[in-house]
Amino acid sequence: MRFGELLLLTNRELTPIMLYFYKMRFQKKPANISHVEAASLPYVIATTWAALCTIGELTESKAPSKRILILGGSGGIGTFAIQLAKAWGMHVTATCGTDAVDLVKGLGADVIDYKTKNVWKELSRVQKFDYILDNLGGENTDNALPFLKSWQKSQLITLLHPLLGNSDRLGVVPGLLRSAVSAGVDTLKGLQSGRSVRWAVFIPNGAAMDKVRQMVENGQVRPVLHQVFPFSEVPAAFKQVSEGHLRGKVVIDMEST
Repeated sequence: MRFGELLLLTNRELTPIMLYFYKMRFQKKPANISHVEAASLPYVIATTWAALCTIGELTESKAPSKRILILGGSGGIGTFAIQLAKAWGMHVTATCGTDAVDLVKGLGADVIDYKTKNVWKELSRVQKFDYILDNLGGENTDNALPFLKSWQKSQLITLLHPLLGNSDRLGVVPGLLRSAVSAGVDTLKGLQSGRSVRWAVFIPNGAAMDKVRQMVENGQVRPVLHQVFPFSEVPAAFKQVSEGHLRGKVVIDMEST
């Protein structure tokens, strides 16, 4: 069986434990894309949904006419977030490098090329945002905060924060304590101007997968693949990911050699 193929089981054939596992861990593949394309979706769906919808409290009904800035718009999460936001009626601005401008524009975003323009100067010339999705972290998080609307429940959600790094470096408990302090500092920065700074991580979400499957089948979302590697080239795939600057997702085809 390929990863992602449907399980042809009826509920009568499943014990309660198996039924729970089936409902929580297995999702139907969109009918109009390949298995390789489908493999590129679960992580970006779950992570983006966690950031914008679970942590950011964005819903399809709240989204129309809202403005969102996506820092790092050409990677797997960025390309999916653009499509989700556009499908829900949001105005999207995204940053990317020169070689990704056509891709990001093609997904419907206004683009700021960070290689040829000063991102912060360009952002000072446009309206401020209701949401910022930060895929870059570091000083970018602090630099982006002033471009959120003040006192309008605007939110900056970052996916690059010290939670996992602190836990790896200091141990679980000390790492969590250090991260809690950092999160508190970020929260205070936002509260001073009526803005919210939040951290997000990957959270599995079967309902989100079902929703996006329908969007893929309706043509509102498409997978964006940077490169597909055969299983025999796994080290090369990891090297590609570690070098960054991806245009979509890297996928390993388990049946290709």
